Amino acid sequence: MATSVEAQAQPQQSAEKSNSSLNKAQTPLVVCGLIVSAILAIFLAFTQDVTQPLLLIIGLLLGYTLFHARFGFTSAFRRFASVGNGQALRAHMVMLAVAVTLFAPILAIGVTFFGGEATGNIAPIGVSLIVGSFLFGMGMQLGGGCASGTLYAVGGGRSVMFITLLFFIVGSTVGAAHFDFWVNGTPSFGSVSLATSTGLGYFGAWIVSILFFGFMIWFTLRIEKKKNPPKMADLPKTAGWKRILRGSWPLITAAVVLAVLNAITLLTRGSGWGVTSALALWGSKVADGMGIDVASWGYWQGNTEALQTTIFADTTTVLNFGVILGAFLASAAGGLFRFTNLNVKNVTAAVIGGLLMGYGARLAFGCNIGAYFTGIASFSLHGYIWGIVAMAGTFLALFIRPLFGLSVPKSKDSFC
Repeated sequence: MATSVEAQAQPQQSAEKSNSSLNKAQTPLVVCGLIVSAILAIFLAFTQDVTQPLLLIIGLLLGYTLFHARFGFTSAFRRFASVGNGQALRAHMVMLAVAVTLFAPILAIGVTFFGGEATGNIAPIGVSLIVGSFLFGMGMQLGGGCASGTLYAVGGGRSVMFITLLFFIVGSTVGAAHFDFWVNGTPSFGSVSLATSTGLGYFGAWIVSILFFGFMIWFTLRIEKKKNPPKMADLPKTAGWKRILRGSWPLITAAVVLAVLNAITLLTRGSGWGVTSALALWGSKVADGMGIDVASWGYWQGNTEALQTTIFADTTTVLNFGVILGAFLASAAGGLFRFTNLNVKNVTAAVIGGLLMGYGARLAFGCNIGAYFTGIASFSLHGYIWGIVAMAGTFLALFIRPLFGLSVPKSKDSFC
């Protein structure tokens, strides 16, 4: 990643211009995207509470940022696991450092913009987390993107990611059906917050977190010095203020923006950014419509109201729609929106990857966003464990990817 190319969205398109300039903006698509976004915002403003249109705007900004920086998690893990390139992982550490700095006072005070309670994403550590994060790590390498990467690649028109998203929903729904078994039927050590479970407090937990992020930056630099992996090539970009609208953005810039937007999400809805709970909701509603007794699943106990109301009342759903629309606007503004080719191998990988990610996310109490990004930002130990185990899943997936015609970076390769 002079940017992290999540799922290598439009990889050939980035290389089409030898002078590294962007294609001509697809103005009609930009206009359509703005109209759809405005209609959805107005609809939410008149039918839902005030937070929903605000969350749509946050989602738009998240999607716009993700696409313009090609900021991802799948390729970051893959490049470090395969050849030792840690550029994107260092951007993750910057993002997390900014996030914990912003989350600490918000969680310590515990109040949102609208007077509600602000709570972190704190989840249990046990067999469910280990199995789920490992499956997710494998799945994102086969499916071509993580949770956020799938959404923004769909917004960018990458055809195979529509398949990944569909089976992501299926896997998440099956995971919700099995949730009670994994959470209550397997060993667990309970939830651990570095801030509230250890006596460190938020300031002490912040210091420990910053030291860890610094160590990871040093560690990745040391690995790079030893392995001397290729650097990642620049994405096509324009100069001046137009770069804000048309990209590409530096990884570090995107890291800071994503952390700030996550903190604003926490202040707006009372919890940080997440993705996959909405996918479980969408699939469960379909299953409910088919006559399956979804309300009896342990996952929905205490929250059956969500099954009875519109999906537009769900804050994570609105964020997801915003991410897709934001990525669509960013890709069209850069002249990069176009559907890509499908074949048997990449469709098969997308099906398997989507199922593994959806199922794994439910078992692991979140994905690369809800568990890894927001979990660590919330000082939850499960977020750190999620990242380590997902990296282990990535290592295994490197041996499986070639079976589906998917590339694995080599030391001699250059990165686009």
